[in-house]
Amino acid sequence: MGPEKLPLLEQAVLDGGGRLVPLEQADALVYWGDDTPQQVSEMAHDGIGWVQLPHAGVEKFVSAGIITRDAVWTSASGTFGPQVAEHALALMLAAARGLHTLARQRTWTAKVTRSFAGSTVVLLGAGGIGRELVRLMEPFGCRVLAVSDSGDFAGAERTVSRADYRDVLPEADYVVVLAPSTPATRGMIGADELAMMKPTAWVVNVARGNLVGTDDLVTALAQGVIDGAALDVTDPEPLPDGHPLWNEPRALITPHAANPDDAYWPTLANRVRENVARMAAGEPLVGVIDPDSGF
Repeated sequence: MGPEKLPLLEQAVLDGGGRLVPLEQADALVYWGDDTPQQVSEMAHDGIGWVQLPHAGVEKFVSAGIITRDAVWTSASGTFGPQVAEHALALMLAAARGLHTLARQRTWTAKVTRSFAGSTVVLLGAGGIGRELVRLMEPFGCRVLAVSDSGDFAGAERTVSRADYRDVLPEADYVVVLAPSTPATRGMIGADELAMMKPTAWVVNVARGNLVGTDDLVTALAQGVIDGAALDVTDPEPLPDGHPLWNEPRALITPHAANPDDAYWPTLANRVRENVARMAAGEPLVGVIDPDSGF
């Protein structure tokens, strides 16, 4: 466990049936450190058969080429679904009720709200976060369209493959970006895709900033091509002071805040505990990363 020691994760290793030993004696690594591929690579010696990374997004580790089939690498994918889905729902509700506009007012103003109930929501990438979001949206009676290469998505009226994701964009009131960042998904929402959407549609991104073309989004918002964008992630990130998105009245931005600490640590510890127990029992691990697909 390390190189930085965290009592919560150390206890999770012990609770899962593992034993904490010096790195040179270890056959598994629960990583927490400065979050650089170089540091992980230096720790993952030939005797390490499994590495647990602390994040759902692992694109920088994949791009660095350190994730190979020489060992089993797992991410925290699926672990943070409830809290990220909660944030995505909050962003959609805020958009529907015009909170991005009303909260900036300094005088009593006209209503700019609409109902969220019955909206058509496209889940662009339907995995653990998507499953939680479908559950949270049930009381609102939303029509859900999912984009997934894993077959029909539970709770969705229709599921299309990633190759056909543009087919459902014109139907969306909200396009929720949930896909991992890979060479195949980066920039998947650009000028052409934004032009396919309704002028009343919103883009909600709680995945990775580079899935949405920032310059194209800035232009689309300024020209009223779509009604708005709610972004918990941006490209670049952090979003620089003075960037046009900060002054865009159609934009609602949160600073990568969808996974608050009070939820992050317990859920990460649960994943560590489960995978240690699975390794001890010789069972398949959860969140295994495919080096070829990049997630």
